[in-house]
Amino acid sequence: MKAPALIALLLTGGIASAADAPKAPEPARPVDAASFYAGRWYEIGRTPKSFSDGCVAGTTDFLTRDGALSERDACRDKTPDGKEEVLTGSLKILNPGQNTKVDATYHIFLGIPVSREFWVLDHAEGWAIFANADMKAVNLYTRDPHPAAALVERLTRQIKELGYAGALEFPTQSRP
Repeated sequence: MKAPALIALLLTGGIASAADAPKAPEPARPVDAASFYAGRWYEIGRTPKSFSDGCVAGTTDFLTRDGALSERDACRDKTPDGKEEVLTGSLKILNPGQNTKVDATYHIFLGIPVSREFWVLDHAEGWAIFANADMKAVNLYTRDPHPAAALVERLTRQIKELGYAGALEFPTQSRP
């Protein structure tokens, strides 16, 4: 992912104007912020976008330092051993107590801030479904880079039931 691709990722990943009415359902259940927004999540499914072509072995690491929450998104170019591409940003929980709606702000080129909002539509031990408010971009994550096929099928079915009508792609993850 080169610089223009990173900008495209941010701009198409969920920035919505106030006039846009959310189409995503409200998140199913609250998130325990301390455990959920900590550690590594592996991207097992996503909305296909041209800027993510060749992006495999995707991960999101949530970090807390001095009470501030941030994320580090990374993927590898073409193969799990390819060059790592990284994007970092600060996170702000938009609905404290529920902790299911988050704004990520990235500082790119000359420190220009770009934000994207995402919702945790549903989750349980070891998996989560993320989407932007208009359901144009979704991501399926697990704590395991190689989840059982039955779980991937269930999450795929569930995101469709939640209203996502687009295609999904399942990028290669790191080797076991």
